Amino acid sequence: MVKSRYKAMIYIILSAFFFALMFLFVRLAGDLPTFQKVFFRNFIALIIAVLTMIRSHTRFECKGAKNKAVLFIRAAAGTAGMLGNFYAIDRLVLSDASMLNKMSPFFVIVFSFIFLREKLTMIQGLTVVGAFAGSLLIIKPSFQLTEFFPAAMGLFGGMGAGLAYTCVRYLGQHGVKGSVIITFFSGFSCLVTLPYIIIAGKPMTIAQILIMIGAGAAAAGGQFTITAAYSHAPGREISVYDYSQLIFTTLLGFIVFGDVPDVWSFIGYFVIITMAVLVFLYNNFWHRERNSTS
Repeated sequence: MVKSRYKAMIYIILSAFFFALMFLFVRLAGDLPTFQKVFFRNFIALIIAVLTMIRSHTRFECKGAKNKAVLFIRAAAGTAGMLGNFYAIDRLVLSDASMLNKMSPFFVIVFSFIFLREKLTMIQGLTVVGAFAGSLLIIKPSFQLTEFFPAAMGLFGGMGAGLAYTCVRYLGQHGVKGSVIITFFSGFSCLVTLPYIIIAGKPMTIAQILIMIGAGAAAAGGQFTITAAYSHAPGREISVYDYSQLIFTTLLGFIVFGDVPDVWSFIGYFVIITMAVLVFLYNNFWHRERNSTS
């Protein structure tokens, strides 16, 4: 159990780095429509996932009606979350978009309680509320739709990702292989976004094509490692390490784009990460100590 948890920690930090690279490439791709970016990001990831399955002689199968339904929900939630996330990436400071997406572990706690019947303690509930309060400092709700809507979409992206990761947790526990999950999700996303590409897609330069290939490759690395992480340990035990992505995106955003978050955003980061650390400490130390003395 301990060895599995350490593996999950390593996987989730690697996924944070890969997804930070994906954020960078998505922004670098320029003014391409969000649907088009999502399509090419997932098309590259689909190719990599299929080749991985062929190389490992993995069969594309998902046994059981419930597993198939959960696999579909994972794909739909992941696609919706990615559309929200990519929309935010193009319109917010890179680290703001990243942190709103990193609300996903708190949504994992909520959705795991609702759908997987994992126990939700009072401390976990309070930290979820605190994290949402921190997200409001980043979103900065206002009546100016041009400023509020991208941030709201970023939070929606985090919610979609949280539901998707909860499904990944369930599927991993019920024997569905990570490569199957990734392949289905990537293919589903491509099918959903393809009609928009046909109707309203923009021509891409060679540089944009290469950048989106990089985004797809980074995303595939992130998908494989995040899937492995949540398959090795419950989200409540490892989710805090996902916040290492903020370090990567803040540095990349500043170096490449000169992005500097405002004071309220930094306070929001601090609140959300503090809540994540409290959840981690409770799950891995305080709760265990209380159980051992009872």
